[in-house]
Amino acid sequence: MSLPAEMRAVEIARPGGPEVLVPTRRPVPRPAGGEVLIAVRAAGVNRPDLLQREGRYPPPPGASDLPGLEVAGTVAARGESALRFAVGEPVCALVAGGGYAEYCAVPEVQVLPIPEGLDFAAAAGIPETFFTVWTNVFERGRLTAGETLLVQGGSGGIGTTAIQLAAARGARVLATAGGPAKCRAIEALGAERGIDHRLEAYEEVVRAATGGRGVDVVLDILGGPHVARHLELLAPEGRLVLIAFLEGREATLDLWPVMGKRLTVTGSTLRPRSPAEKGAIARALEAEVWPLLAAGRVRPRIDATFALDAAAEAHRRLESREHVGKVILVVAP
Repeated sequence: MSLPAEMRAVEIARPGGPEVLVPTRRPVPRPAGGEVLIAVRAAGVNRPDLLQREGRYPPPPGASDLPGLEVAGTVAARGESALRFAVGEPVCALVAGGGYAEYCAVPEVQVLPIPEGLDFAAAAGIPETFFTVWTNVFERGRLTAGETLLVQGGSGGIGTTAIQLAAARGARVLATAGGPAKCRAIEALGAERGIDHRLEAYEEVVRAATGGRGVDVVLDILGGPHVARHLELLAPEGRLVLIAFLEGREATLDLWPVMGKRLTVTGSTLRPRSPAEKGAIARALEAEVWPLLAAGRVRPRIDATFALDAAAEAHRRLESREHVGKVILVVAP
């Protein structure tokens, strides 16, 4: 396939607010060995993009300085030894950066076929959240059918994915959200109870809903003082999984619940992990989750779409915390 020399992209002009996202032109990347070049049709917008824009989450060494951690499109070119996907094949991929552009190079092991029945915008809302949820809730958190999961931030991209996957795999889900409309929305996705954190103390609701036993897994995006509360809410042998620190990175803890209830406290970041590690998650998703997507039992929940040049507006939508599900950039029609 003949490739253009340049492409449209959105770059971060300097650390700051959404206004620092600037349309630009960049050379089209060429795929290295083991990589494919994707002609991007849509790209997901995620909270790490906001942190990178603010200068608080730099890309890992060797990654593009352009924001964007997930894309969907078609294979435009293949590097040496990239053999699985044919040129022209529709795919989605987890990337370490560079998603806000018309073309993006990515290790082939991080690329997946678009599940049957999904368009490019929906497929672009899969990789970052589904990779994150799978590795944290099911691999590190070891959630199984019949157990109870508490999701903090149930209305975001991570939350709506975690609720659907946990419910589809036979777990019971409780989740927090801000306001009655969001609580009803996450209940429609499979949460047994949406907890309005603006009006309710989630600890009281969880204890009442579990008869005082507590939950088996907490997916924690809050950190700070909530860590101690989550340890108290975990049932014996429970697992606390930390993936973000919206309420702070430091906490004062009584460690007795960890010992007394034999708890596990874990967490992870996704972006710095190696292509081999991300590839292993991709293979697990393809085996365990892609059938659920193809059957329509799980779907990325799309809140809003914006044109690539309107990336600043997309960031404002995410920062408003009024969204339910994913915010997507449509790069090409």
